[in-house]
Amino acid sequence: MTRGEWGRLWNVRKAAVIGAGVMGSAIAAHLANVGVPCLLLDMEGLAVKGIARLKEAKPSPLYDPSFLTRIRAGDLDRDLALLSECDWVIEAVSEKLDVKHSVWKRIDSVWRPGMIVSSNTSGLSINEVVSVCGEACRRHAMATHFFNPPRYMKLLEIVSCRETDPQAVSDVARFCRERLGKGVVTAKDTPNFIANRIGTYAMLATLQAMEKHGLTVDEVDAVTGPLIGRPKSATFRTLDLVGLDTFLHVCRNVRENVADPLEAAAFAAPAIVEDLVSRGWLGEKSGGGFYRKNNSEKGKDRIQVLDPVTMTYGARNKVTSPALEAAKMATGTAGKLQALLAAADHDRLAAFARDVLEASLRYSAEKLGEIADTSIEIDQAMRWGFNWEEGPFETWDALGVAETASRLEERGIAVPAPVSAMLNKGSSSFYVRQEGRLFHYLQGQYKAVEERPEELSLRTLRERGHTIFDADGARLIDLGDDVACLEFYSPHNAIGPGVLSAIRRASEEVDRNWRGLVLANEGRNFCVGANLMLLLMEAENGEWEEIDLIIRDFQRSMKSLRVMPRPVVAAPHRMTLGGGVEACLPADRILFSAETYFGLVETGVGLIPAGGGCLAAAAMAQERAEAAGLNDVTAPISHLFESIAMGKVSESGFHAKRLGYWRSGDGVVIREEARIAEAKNAVLELDRRGYAVPSADRQVAVGGREAATVLRLGVSAMKRGGYISDHDVRIASKLAGVLTGGDVPAGTVVREEHLLDLEREAFLSLCGEPLTQSRMRHMLATGKPLRN
Repeated sequence: MTRGEWGRLWNVRKAAVIGAGVMGSAIAAHLANVGVPCLLLDMEGLAVKGIARLKEAKPSPLYDPSFLTRIRAGDLDRDLALLSECDWVIEAVSEKLDVKHSVWKRIDSVWRPGMIVSSNTSGLSINEVVSVCGEACRRHAMATHFFNPPRYMKLLEIVSCRETDPQAVSDVARFCRERLGKGVVTAKDTPNFIANRIGTYAMLATLQAMEKHGLTVDEVDAVTGPLIGRPKSATFRTLDLVGLDTFLHVCRNVRENVADPLEAAAFAAPAIVEDLVSRGWLGEKSGGGFYRKNNSEKGKDRIQVLDPVTMTYGARNKVTSPALEAAKMATGTAGKLQALLAAADHDRLAAFARDVLEASLRYSAEKLGEIADTSIEIDQAMRWGFNWEEGPFETWDALGVAETASRLEERGIAVPAPVSAMLNKGSSSFYVRQEGRLFHYLQGQYKAVEERPEELSLRTLRERGHTIFDADGARLIDLGDDVACLEFYSPHNAIGPGVLSAIRRASEEVDRNWRGLVLANEGRNFCVGANLMLLLMEAENGEWEEIDLIIRDFQRSMKSLRVMPRPVVAAPHRMTLGGGVEACLPADRILFSAETYFGLVETGVGLIPAGGGCLAAAAMAQERAEAAGLNDVTAPISHLFESIAMGKVSESGFHAKRLGYWRSGDGVVIREEARIAEAKNAVLELDRRGYAVPSADRQVAVGGREAATVLRLGVSAMKRGGYISDHDVRIASKLAGVLTGGDVPAGTVVREEHLLDLEREAFLSLCGEPLTQSRMRHMLATGKPLRN
């Protein structure tokens, strides 16, 4: 297949998913998320039920509930001919070869030139799946293995058939990267492909090491989570989420389809898992597996853990040891692993960690070349598909390849052939960085990792000397084309005095020497808000003048962004809360990552937004009233008041629009890697159009006393209904007064400094409330809001 056959670059104008189970429905939902109309086919009635499940699923598979209208239910028998209208048909029926063959025969009967057909198989041979089709269909067929849930899991494995046209693979990979936002890896047609092959082996090795060292479920999960760079769900919580029956199926698929008897034996079903499945204890979907929730317990930890010896459930136990505590204190995943390995000879938990770690490293190296051509594909698959902090070959490098190989040899364990071959050639790592370029070891030499022009990496730019200045918790980076990026890097990217100072310095620097500014970073979250610990300490000490200075500093810094005579574009991602939102709202444009959880949440800690958030809300309300031809701002300010007072957080970048935070020109970037580049392009676009310098003395028409009364009536109704506390009423009442401009008539035009003064006064008043300080302490201690 070539582009000449179609006369255009491949695009999906319409797609179809066959199979309306949990996975098929969720794939259809993600296609709908990116604007692709999708036909969901199954037996009569099942597709309708599949769509209905999408409405109730938590977390939602949809970026916005309205996107559900892009999915149409159909009957596989009655509507089969409709597949010929589709550019991409995805088969997502059960993992049984005979069932798949039945479906693929039907697809083949209506296949047309230009149609791509793929299977969402998680590990069956794609060559066997498509063997019932004609040659033309096979040339356009492949496996596209989405990880569950498709919206949230980044990995997509693509596996070619023997006859698949390479151009078809290239076009599908590009579409999945750029439109679906996926991290695409190319796998070989081997059992369970890459991530499930490595991940399943690692779990089996964990279970074997657990038995060897006599550990409990609690102990295993205490070690095999973030301490070794794995997700918080660790081993047994992950198994419960996957489903123990599904885990056994994946094990069986490898066991029955590999040629090496020793490898097949390594995938033998663990007795404990077989026992649980025989009892119907399949994990979360059945109500219990290695863990279960005891709903009869109130006010206590309701999660109970399995004792594999007695097969009974009991309370969870806190796990600790000197080795674990030392590892927790170490910096970064590599530091934590080094601390554990150092204690492996005298601490059983550390010895267990060593055995688990080394097993996955050895197996990954042994499979290099068999399941994937390069270390990059395996590392990406494990990071994107299993949420490992570092892939196995990145971990080899972090621990030292030669040092790890030496430790294995000392204990009589064979070093994998690819590792020995690399060391024998005088190379000591799978990756090297030179002048900001990443190179990977392949067939005796280092080759540059492909860089995509539509991506910008702040880390790479820093390594290439593009740092303009580096301050306390933030730095300014040259993105090229005279555009700069202000990057937060304080703990949790929280906004404190150092970051505020950097914001003002960046504003001055960009004003003098640059075309515009991007606000973005590559942290786990964009910004979780202001430094709450600092505020609490000042409040408990009664340092009201100091708090006043902090808030004035915050407001002045946000204003410096708003009035800068250069375009500013914010590119938030993931958690963007409180002060993080207030840092975005002064920008001329916000480009949300699809997975952005955006909200002014200060009421949860007994406060109101005071870094310009209330001012921005009042200004947005005025703009919306004018755009809608309304005489007053009551309706738009009521919408924003509800979002702020209830501390609502968007469930996606698209969902931020429903909460009232979206302005004209804002947008969403689906592909995370392109977020910063797209923000840079937006700055350049605003600059080319001729940027109008914002007024330094903005004036806002407010709702006044009349609008405040309306807002407070709603608060009173919630109090009478028992939904909120007296302190909630106090907070909401102050918020209403600030958003509506204070004790002034409706329609009064006030200077922005007036609204900033109201913000600050209300904030200071609430800081002095003991109930607010209790909320702040509770949030810092638990990460959860307290309703008191």
